Amino acid sequence: MNLTNPKVSTMFFDQIITVTDHNVTWEKIQNYLHNLYGEATYNSWLSSLRFISNRNGEVLLSVPTRFIKEWITVHYMEKILSLWQSEDQSVCSIDIQLIEERNSNSNTILKNREENNHNLGSPLDTRFTFDNFVVGKSNELAFTAAKRVAESIDPISGSNPLFLYGGVGLGKTHLMHAIAWDIVNSPSAKRKVVYLSAEKFMYQYITALRSKDIMLFKEQFRSVDVLMVDDVQFISGKDSTQEEFFHTFNALIDQNKQLVISADRSPSDLDGVEERIKSRLGWGLVADINETTFELRLGILQAKVERMNMYVPKDVLEFLARNIKSNIRELEGALNKVAHTSLIGRSMTVESASETLIDLLRSNHRSITIEEIQKKIAEFFNIKIADMQSNRRLRSLARPRQIAMYFAKKFTQKSLPDIGRNFGGRDHATVIHAVKQVENFIRTDPKFADEINRLKKMFK
Repeated sequence: MNLTNPKVSTMFFDQIITVTDHNVTWEKIQNYLHNLYGEATYNSWLSSLRFISNRNGEVLLSVPTRFIKEWITVHYMEKILSLWQSEDQSVCSIDIQLIEERNSNSNTILKNREENNHNLGSPLDTRFTFDNFVVGKSNELAFTAAKRVAESIDPISGSNPLFLYGGVGLGKTHLMHAIAWDIVNSPSAKRKVVYLSAEKFMYQYITALRSKDIMLFKEQFRSVDVLMVDDVQFISGKDSTQEEFFHTFNALIDQNKQLVISADRSPSDLDGVEERIKSRLGWGLVADINETTFELRLGILQAKVERMNMYVPKDVLEFLARNIKSNIRELEGALNKVAHTSLIGRSMTVESASETLIDLLRSNHRSITIEEIQKKIAEFFNIKIADMQSNRRLRSLARPRQIAMYFAKKFTQKSLPDIGRNFGGRDHATVIHAVKQVENFIRTDPKFADEINRLKKMFK
């Protein structure tokens, strides 16, 4: 270029100044966006934006992935254009083009992404289908809701999310796997289904943070058609995981994707979980799975015997159904134990079953209630039940109250929030503190330990 020509020289430097001006404008807009949305949102969605050009008021930006492009276009484009026009009124439009990240390790990156996609969820258990789920009054609503979600191509109004809750071993995980199997095997529509525990969701999120691959994490989880998260109570107290779960939840709902969530308690009882998350978990259909009835337990045993193609006398099945009331896992485990006795040449009778399961039967012999515990502890310490449930903090009341909470945790299937509510509306943290206090005194004070042992005998 001939820089001695004044006209050419002026044009050359005008172009440099113009490009520099555009870059300065872009830097200002980046600062505006950072201040407006905060560091977390900016780093997650907007930091990868790159300025390419501004030609006749048509601004061109770039991002590395299609997912980020679509997200910015829907959620931030209008604001970016407004900010740019406030700096330069000649700007009339903004477009974003996709520029894939390329480097010498591109094949390795692609391989890693494929592996991450494969490992995103947990494997499905082939035993857990709708066909071998035994339905009774205690789980009928949950079963019906799960079938509707599985059979519908698009989320059903009022059923998104589907929130299943109930005690351990009552069938929540079975229903979630059944939903996933139905969708995966459906010939009518191919939908991407991801099932995983809340613990694995947290683990994957932390791994993505450490490896600085958070955008891939977001893209993977927010591009599924059906997301199923088991035991969501696990994110209690995990602030950063809750933040990411909240945004993932919103992103999928906005895209009209289906969510299925399970927990051991209702959304409102999820202590340690942010109110905004609890509110959203209750948006759709909340279905509880109650404790099993005798008829349901007998039906489960009969179905399992049929699947195993084995013979177990009817009176033995009824004996198990009548005495193993805790949960379905223990019930099926008891059946397996009894069935094993026939393999070693013993006849299957009620008597032999009773001998084989003596320890399990002892723990299931009768159900101790919180009311019974409160009554016996109050009598032992010569105090009123009303005082135990009150907010009074006298030492003469505090210690018996802690012991009663300890036994409620030990001898009942109630959740910590349920126990707290039975002691004057106390929260789960108070119950945890009471249990730890009693356990500590048992270890350090022999006289206290003897007292606890005497009290235990009252519940035998």
